[in-house]
Amino acid sequence: MRAVSCLSAVVVAAAVLTVSAQAQNAQRFVRFEQAGNISWGELVGETVHRLSGAPYAGGSRTGASVALSNVTLKAPVDPQQIFMTAFNFRSHISGDPAEYPGIFLVPPSSIIGPGENIVRPAESRNLHYEAEAVAVIGRVANNISLEDAGSYIFGVSAGNDVSERAWQAQDIQWSRAKGSKTFNAVGPYLVTGLDPRNLAIEGRHNGTRVQGENTSDLIFSLEFMVHYISQYFTLYPGDLVWTGTMGSTRAMSPGDTYEVEIPGVGILRNSVVQGM
Repeated sequence: MRAVSCLSAVVVAAAVLTVSAQAQNAQRFVRFEQAGNISWGELVGETVHRLSGAPYAGGSRTGASVALSNVTLKAPVDPQQIFMTAFNFRSHISGDPAEYPGIFLVPPSSIIGPGENIVRPAESRNLHYEAEAVAVIGRVANNISLEDAGSYIFGVSAGNDVSERAWQAQDIQWSRAKGSKTFNAVGPYLVTGLDPRNLAIEGRHNGTRVQGENTSDLIFSLEFMVHYISQYFTLYPGDLVWTGTMGSTRAMSPGDTYEVEIPGVGILRNSVVQGM
C-alpha cells in the first residue's frame, strides 16, 4: 500500500510540474476596457501591452501599455460562432456515452467577462452552473483531420455555461436555456501554450468546491470536437468550442458567486443578480 501511495504522489507531483512548466511558457491575452474603448492586450506580469487587434488575427504590440489595475477586463474572446458540447464527461451522464458528440450553438450575445453579473431572468427558477474549458480557434478550419486539429486551437480559457434546467426540458432547442443574455461567462485570460488534453477544471459555488475534473477525462477531446465540428461547419478565428461540464450541478440564487479555475488560465468569478 505504501508503494502505491508513493507512486500516486509521484504521478500527482509530475502532473503539477508539467502544468507549472506549461504556465511559465504560456502567453496571456486579455480584452479590456479603458476610457470607454475596448482593446486587446498581452498581459505580462501586471502590465497590459496593447495590441493592434485580436492575437489570433495577427494583432501585434502597438508600443502602448497600461497597468492591469487601471483597466476593466472583458471576456477575452470575440467569436462569430459558439459551439457547445453536451454530455462529454462520464460523470455527467447516465448509461453509456453516445457514439457521436452532442453539439449545439448559442449566440455571441450570451458572453460576459470576469466580474460581470449573471442575470437570472424574472421567470427563471432553476439556473445552474457548469464549469468548462473553452478552446479558441486560431485559423479557418474546414474538414480538417483529427491529427491536425490541435494546430487549429489558438488557446484556451475558462467558462461557465449557465443553464436554465426547466427551459432545457421544455424547449425544442437549448438556445434560450443556455444562450440567454449573460449566460456564458469566459475568462479571465486567453492563454496559449497550455495542453488542451491536460487542463484541470474546478468549479466553486460560494467558495465551496462542487465540480472538478480534467480534460483528460473527456469522452470527446477538444481536438476531436474541432475535427468533428469542421466536418459540418466552417470554424473561423476567434470561434469557441466548449468542453461540456462534469458531475452534477445545482441551482444558483441571486447573491451567489460561482468561480471556475483552470491552472495557468486563472479564476473566472461571476455573481448572480436578479433580473427584471
